[in-house]
Amino acid sequence: MMKLNWRKHHKWLGIGMSFFMLMFCVSGILLNHRSLFKDVNVSRKYLPSRYEYRNWNGGLLRGTLDLDKAIVEDSLTMKASSRRLLLYGNGGIWLSDTKASCFNDFNDGLPIGADYRQIRNVIKAANGSLWAVSPFGIYRYGVHGKWNEVKMPLEDDEKLTDIASHGDTLVVLSRSFAYVSLPPYTTFKRIQLSAPKNYDGKVTAFRTVWLLHSGELFGMTGKLVVDAIAIILVLLCITGVIIWLRPKRRVLMQQSFRLHDRIGRYTIILTLLIALTGWCLRPPVMIALVLNKIPALPGTTLKSENPWNDKLRMIRYDDSCHDWLLSTSEGFYSLNMSNAKVKALTSAPPVSVMGVNVLQKDVKGRWLCGSFSGLYVWDRLQAEAFDYFTGKSAPKKAGAPFGKKAIAGMSQDFSAPVIAEYYEGTTFCLQPASMNQLPMSLWNVALEVHSGRIFIGSIATYIFIFVMGILAVWCLWSGYRIRVRIRKKTMHKVSFLRFYFVLP
Repeated sequence: MMKLNWRKHHKWLGIGMSFFMLMFCVSGILLNHRSLFKDVNVSRKYLPSRYEYRNWNGGLLRGTLDLDKAIVEDSLTMKASSRRLLLYGNGGIWLSDTKASCFNDFNDGLPIGADYRQIRNVIKAANGSLWAVSPFGIYRYGVHGKWNEVKMPLEDDEKLTDIASHGDTLVVLSRSFAYVSLPPYTTFKRIQLSAPKNYDGKVTAFRTVWLLHSGELFGMTGKLVVDAIAIILVLLCITGVIIWLRPKRRVLMQQSFRLHDRIGRYTIILTLLIALTGWCLRPPVMIALVLNKIPALPGTTLKSENPWNDKLRMIRYDDSCHDWLLSTSEGFYSLNMSNAKVKALTSAPPVSVMGVNVLQKDVKGRWLCGSFSGLYVWDRLQAEAFDYFTGKSAPKKAGAPFGKKAIAGMSQDFSAPVIAEYYEGTTFCLQPASMNQLPMSLWNVALEVHSGRIFIGSIATYIFIFVMGILAVWCLWSGYRIRVRIRKKTMHKVSFLRFYFVLP
């Protein structure tokens, strides 16, 4: 049986992966502390050209709000003229009209950080007030003709996901709670939704592995431990490159060798754990993890008294069924806001694991549900759903994270329905050139680096991390095997340095 040359495997894999591993480590630390960097932007001109907004792609167009809708319902003359619209998405808010004749900046008052301008929804309340929500804040338009942030009783690092209204009730949704307010909308009451029927407290294996990889499974302490492991991997990369370059300074060479050996030896379990869990967070392993649930681990952040912890995504009021329609990572539910009771809806169309991006009614009163798994028409009253483009019945499961059409946004306020795909966008009108290089948040840049998409594009979602994860594990394991062989050789009085650098 042919013996593997562990030294060559470790050497060339380590050298070949050192740059990417450094990028993974630095970006991972940034991803772990989003709140510290949410004010930092990166100009898209410094990124590959595919990151420029073109044809309203990348979530630049998520939805629109018809500012004159109430007027149109009472005025036949207004129907023939152009009405004002607010177009919103990942680049902020823009004032336009139903003819798409202009797009004027409507972001005055919003923080300059790109994270703050990832607008999830814009609505008009019953009293005529305008509201917008991003993951990091809720804003009301009015005073001095600009947006003003409204303070809410949020928990630490709690992200907002949506806003909706019905009558005089205003509802803001976070990833874990619903917040309800009544006129004059100055205070919000936090509501914890009740557990659904047959709730067993289990979570997806994907979420468990994800939080283990970031360290968030054990709170801030876990994050700091993972940050330390990232620093360890950085040191292993740097010292490995120094050893490969063989500098003439003997002290530098010796110190680098000792650090590389000792750090690698004592942290092998932790570094392998990080590499393995990261490998599992991309297809094809990711799909299996998403489809399977396991009990929440005691003593971790997953073990929460709130059955909806980090699961809420979008909310709308359904006039036809007289209830609140709630989209979650567990599926769609009917919500009774008065008692916080929820009921699972079994006829709902599939939604990508990435979450729903479009949830609005068509002219026939049916729900349009769009995500990276496609766009579906859902008739709740008839308990049926079908594909918007093909008319075929909707599948029971979402399947892969990305379908044939990755729907990022939709508007029915222009002369014809506008559907924006994440990568292709839409050509309903010419996108202003001034929007091409709107800034990207440092956190999003780090995410692109960490996922590998910044290096080879969207195909990285399926290939890059899968391959790099295997190579990283093999590199770490080969280093461990070298250490085992060195220990055996040392017993036969062979010099450690001579074995590593001279022996074949």
